[in-house]
Amino acid sequence: MPTSPSAAPAPPDAAPTPRRGEAGWKKIALAAAIVGALAAFFALDGPRYLDFETLKAHRDELLAFKSRHFVAMLVGALVVYAAATALSVPGGVLMSLAMGFLFGRWVGVAIVVVAATLGATAAFLSARYLFADAARRRMGPRLNRLARGFEEDAFNYLLFVRLVPVFPFWLMNLVPAFTPVSTRTFMTATAIGILPGSFVFVNLGESLLRIHSARDLLSTTVLLSFTLLGVLALLPVVVKKVRQRRKSA
Repeated sequence: MPTSPSAAPAPPDAAPTPRRGEAGWKKIALAAAIVGALAAFFALDGPRYLDFETLKAHRDELLAFKSRHFVAMLVGALVVYAAATALSVPGGVLMSLAMGFLFGRWVGVAIVVVAATLGATAAFLSARYLFADAARRRMGPRLNRLARGFEEDAFNYLLFVRLVPVFPFWLMNLVPAFTPVSTRTFMTATAIGILPGSFVFVNLGESLLRIHSARDLLSTTVLLSFTLLGVLALLPVVVKKVRQRRKSA
C-alpha cells in the first residue's frame, strides 16, 4: 500500500538542522559573553582592585559598609568571587585573604569554598559545552596524561590535584571538562580539595586585618596563620609520599 504524502518520513537530517544551528548560536553567545566579561574586567582596570594594598587602603570603608549591609556585602562577595573564578581571572589568593579580612575565619571559609566551587563548576561546564570535542583532538601529551588520570579514578585524581597545586587552579577547572568525569564528582572533589588551602588563606587574611604595626606581626594569631601556610606548602610532599606507598604496597 503506498504511503500518503502526509505520512512520508522526513529526510534524516531535516529535523536536526535547526537544532545544530541553535546550538551553534548558543555557543557563540556564551563565548561572546565570556570574552565580553573579560574585556570589561580589564578595560575597567579590574586588576587594580585585586590588590592587597588597595584592600587595606579601603579597609575602614569596607568594614563600615559591611556593618550596615552585611547580607548585601556577603552576597556581593560570593557573586564576585564565583564570577572571577568562572572567568579564570587571576587573584584567587587575594580574594581568599579578603574574605578573611572582611568576614572573619569561619564565614570567610564558607564563602570561599562555596563561591570557588560554583565558579569552578561554571568554568568546567562552559569548557565542556564549548570546546570539549576540539580540545580532545588537540590536547598534547601532557594534557593527555592528565586526562587519562581523570578517566582512571576521577574523584581521587581530582582531589589530589586540588590538594597538591602542581597545576594552576584555572587549568584544573578546564582539563576535566574534556574527560568523562561527572559534574557531581567534579564539584564534590573540588569542595573537599580546596578546603585546607581556603582555611589557611582566609585565616591569614583575618590576621592581616589586625596588623597595624611591626609589633602586631608577632601576635599568636598571625604566627599561627604563617605556620599553617608553611604546613600547606609541605602538603604536596606528604600526599605524594602517601600515593607512592600505596602504589608500592
